[in-house]
Amino acid sequence: MAASLSASSDQVVWSRLLVLHSRVERELAQALQRRHGIGLSEYRALESLSHAEDSELRMQDLADRVGLGQSSVTRLVARLEVAGFAYKDLCPSDKRGVYAVITAEGRERHAAARATYADVLSSALNALTADPEYASTVQSLRAAGA
Repeated sequence: MAASLSASSDQVVWSRLLVLHSRVERELAQALQRRHGIGLSEYRALESLSHAEDSELRMQDLADRVGLGQSSVTRLVARLEVAGFAYKDLCPSDKRGVYAVITAEGRERHAAARATYADVLSSALNALTADPEYASTVQSLRAAGA
């Protein structure tokens, strides 16, 4: 009986977290697209590349950090290349190794979008704390990150 209650409770918490995630992601995606002309995945790729050593990551490492599969990250980097925000480079010691490298223009776009991302994230979470169904979950997430 106790395991059944725990599973049910876990499902409620997980469902609540998924709704929170979905709402916040939607607001972030809309704001980044509207204000900076980039999607959420593009922003996250630029974020990862801007913090990477030598401003580059192996494609698989970038895929892992952004939460995409190999083919999806290949398309993502292709979009960043077309926009002038990144380029692909071959590993000098292993020609099969491909890196994504952020450009100066990519750094500028990331820097401009970073404030939007932070503001919209805070605003979305603040709005959700006003909803009694989600307030405790948001407060727990914020406490865990502190």
